[in-house]
Amino acid sequence: MRVHKIMSVAALLVALASLGGAQTPRTVVNLPRGELANIPLSDAILVGNTLYLSGGGGIDVKTMKAPADPKDEAKLLMENVKAVLEEAGMTMNNLVSVTIYCSDLSLYATFNAVYQSYFTKDFPARAFIGSAPLLFGLHFELQGIAIK
Repeated sequence: MRVHKIMSVAALLVALASLGGAQTPRTVVNLPRGELANIPLSDAILVGNTLYLSGGGGIDVKTMKAPADPKDEAKLLMENVKAVLEEAGMTMNNLVSVTIYCSDLSLYATFNAVYQSYFTKDFPARAFIGSAPLLFGLHFELQGIAIK
């Protein structure tokens, strides 16, 4: 009986060791990004059922500018996030965690007015962080994690 247990444990250890070397496949998720295509990043990476979204903003990829109105910028940002999620077969309700970087904390309420309209269920966990100036003169940048 003891030999049987030792053999079973040994077989289990061999099986676990063989799994340790296998990597979970990564799928790159990218939308057409115009001039932003030269920036060394992916819009998101899907590993298993978890999607890791790169920081993104409300920039128009055709003009390389953010809208002048921060509310319009927030809407474009959320539309961009929604498009990346849809490309990965997900919805906004799959977001479990987001971090918002904001170059002007007085825009907190402006951002929230747009943000909350994109969810039909509970909101994801979130941090809203004041930052130094953001690239391209953006007011907002969102980074997130979604799970199918």
